[in-house]
Amino acid sequence: MGHRLSKIYTRTGDDGTTGLGDGSRISKDHLRMEAIGTVDEINSHIGVLRAELAPEDDVQELLSRIQHDLFDLGGELAVPGYTMISEQRVTELETSLDNLNEDLPPLKNFILPGGSKAAAQCHLARVVCRRGERCLVSLSKHEDINLSARQYLNRLSDLLFVLARALARRDGGQEVLWVQADKR
Repeated sequence: MGHRLSKIYTRTGDDGTTGLGDGSRISKDHLRMEAIGTVDEINSHIGVLRAELAPEDDVQELLSRIQHDLFDLGGELAVPGYTMISEQRVTELETSLDNLNEDLPPLKNFILPGGSKAAAQCHLARVVCRRGERCLVSLSKHEDINLSARQYLNRLSDLLFVLARALARRDGGQEVLWVQADKR
């Protein structure tokens, strides 16, 4: 890694641009910056989720790895042409997803966000993850984007959905099921 920031403000972004890792500058509202910011937002929501869980919780290690992956993804997006998220990471997410889903009953209803504070936070991270995926799709229409990065966010949103289900059900909690308007 290059030099570390000893001064947080640089004033170089006061003109509405920001620097990328390759030295180029782009507008702060560029699709790439929207994607980077959304990945950072996902990471922050997962940080809040982790703070809701006990330090010894069995999903802490998984969520920690995901946070590191998301930081890597942000770095990948900050340096056009650079790749950090591999197909192997997507496969590892799929394995974790399968393991989490193994003990859950099949879905018969839509689920509303809630069930517990941790489950609701997991749902919030999931919807931001879906937005991040949409950002990458939009960016990929204009620039080459690592397919594994898009797949990673797609699988991560699925994993967060399944994790929300598991968190809502554990310790005697319940998932919040959607009820059709004519049955409420």
